[in-house]
Amino acid sequence: MSIVSAFPVDAVTLVLLGALTIILLLYFNSGLKNPGVINFPPGPPSLPVIGNLHMLDLKKLNKSLMKLSEKYGEVFSIKLGPTTAVVLTGYEAVKDALVNNADEFGERARIPIFEALSKGHGIVFAHGESWKQMRRFAISTLRDFGMGKKTIEDKIIEESDFLVKMIDSYEGQPFNPTVQLNAAAANIICSIIFGDRFDYEDETFVSLIKRVNENAQLLGSPIVHLYNAFPLLRFLPGSHNKVLINKEKMISLFKGFFKENRQKLDGNDLRSFIDVFMVRQQKELNNPNSYFHEDNLMCTTMNLFAAGMESTSTTLRWGMLLMMKYPEIQRKVHEEIIRVIGSERHPRVEDRKDLPYTDAVIHEIQRFGDIAPLNITHETAADVNFRGYFIPKGTHVIPLLSSVLYDKTQWEKPNEFNPSHFLNAEGKFVKRDAFMPFSAGRRICAGEILAKMELFLFFTTLIQKFKFQVPPNVSELELESGLQKNTTIML
Repeated sequence: MSIVSAFPVDAVTLVLLGALTIILLLYFNSGLKNPGVINFPPGPPSLPVIGNLHMLDLKKLNKSLMKLSEKYGEVFSIKLGPTTAVVLTGYEAVKDALVNNADEFGERARIPIFEALSKGHGIVFAHGESWKQMRRFAISTLRDFGMGKKTIEDKIIEESDFLVKMIDSYEGQPFNPTVQLNAAAANIICSIIFGDRFDYEDETFVSLIKRVNENAQLLGSPIVHLYNAFPLLRFLPGSHNKVLINKEKMISLFKGFFKENRQKLDGNDLRSFIDVFMVRQQKELNNPNSYFHEDNLMCTTMNLFAAGMESTSTTLRWGMLLMMKYPEIQRKVHEEIIRVIGSERHPRVEDRKDLPYTDAVIHEIQRFGDIAPLNITHETAADVNFRGYFIPKGTHVIPLLSSVLYDKTQWEKPNEFNPSHFLNAEGKFVKRDAFMPFSAGRRICAGEILAKMELFLFFTTLIQKFKFQVPPNVSELELESGLQKNTTIML
């Protein structure tokens, strides 16, 4: 869609007449971020004020950027309003930046909507030393509460029973599984954050899930992209305001949890992530430079909840959709599971090595589903000479994960759903270097180990117990059915 069609017709005049003067001032005051930089990555010619927004489909920004890379190469620049960003495309360029030059490309860009959401606190959108400490603390605490171990595996298996029971209650009738999959994935991270799971009907739980799911959709919307390019548009109605309203309501709910937690806090019996954080907070009470304060408690906990729920549940929905689209693949997965595990025993993580086809299908779901196509924008932490170009410190960088997961030089049939991408000639599972659904480098998803375990156990249980098929009234199953978006929250 164009920049104009992103707005309702009755708002176009308001935008042009009411904001254009201010935006022009903003544009010329901030100017090009890299004026006169020698050997800066090339890019398409831009227009005053809007930059290259006129040539981008804001509903499918990742595809627009991939198209531009065909002309301007694996490293190119783009102007999103007054801000110049460098786009990295293809496995080699993205890996070179995020892994081989991890320090230089490891900072998080200060994007208006994300700054408004977190103000630099937490993990996902945080910066500098605060980010380092919160991420280190979160990973350590997640491991202490069983991430990657049998204790959390047992919780996932227990939760899969609740999910199976819920699906069974529909008695084979068509239904939308979004809420159920969100709840199942959310309960795993809740068992760590809060020390317990929630009933699927719990009003507070349902409200949190609804707001996270809605924000994940809205953050990739055209209006939010425009708000990020022109923050002065914040006074207009639109998705960006709904995102912030949802955040405030979530904060209110989390404050209730924190209050209850403090009343029951026992330093000798730490049952949750919140408990551990609060004990650490008490220990550093007299340290004026401590990062263990209320803002980081709130943002880190909300990050864990959102990322722990949204990416896993979205991938599982893609899995169900693809199994309906390709029933022959679903049949082969089911036959392998029944042959190895049977129909009654719960799948366990140790079964993965004996289920190569199932494992390949799960990986291909993640590759093909491409649930975080744009990644979250990085920023250079220092001047860097990169693949023949000079990129100054403070430049926004978009490592385009779509271009890695669909790289024609890395995948035999990138545009097809093809489990053979992860199988050798003997039918054994093979790892692929270009498999980067969790990103890479310093900002790789902190919950990757947990997410992989959840995906395997939930998916195998669902295919073991059910056959997923297209409802009778649906003639053609579309793969772009609202699942794909431009932003998915990853730690």
